[in-house]
Amino acid sequence: MTARPPSPRTVAEWILRHPETLTETEQLQLKAVRTHCSELDALTGHVRSFATMLTERQGVRLPDWLDAVRPDDLPSLHTLAAGIDRDAVIAGLTLPWNSGVVEGHVNRIKMLKRQTFGRAGFRLLRKRVPLA
Repeated sequence: MTARPPSPRTVAEWILRHPETLTETEQLQLKAVRTHCSELDALTGHVRSFATMLTERQGVRLPDWLDAVRPDDLPSLHTLAAGIDRDAVIAGLTLPWNSGVVEGHVNRIKMLKRQTFGRAGFRLLRKRVPLA
């Protein structure tokens, strides 16, 4: 009796996790899946190199990564690559600054606005924003 193949969700989890966090069994199963499917093998390589680029803030590698993705027959990665604005993403992956604090304030104000929608006007919202 042969073992059931892993589900697509399980394989996706293995690909997205850091390789060092996989158990030995999971590593062997992922290796078997990668040897049987060349597209998954290419996808795994691209996902892991992109993750390294993100975690180690190596934005200068983005053009090379995009060039490596194009020749493979991976429509989802092609869509991602086409949607990336190189300059903005390279800056985001390289520079130490981000707009996280501003985005947090905008999110808080939107939440307050949603809470009072249809109940109160601008005057109440104007009083609540500094207090929240």
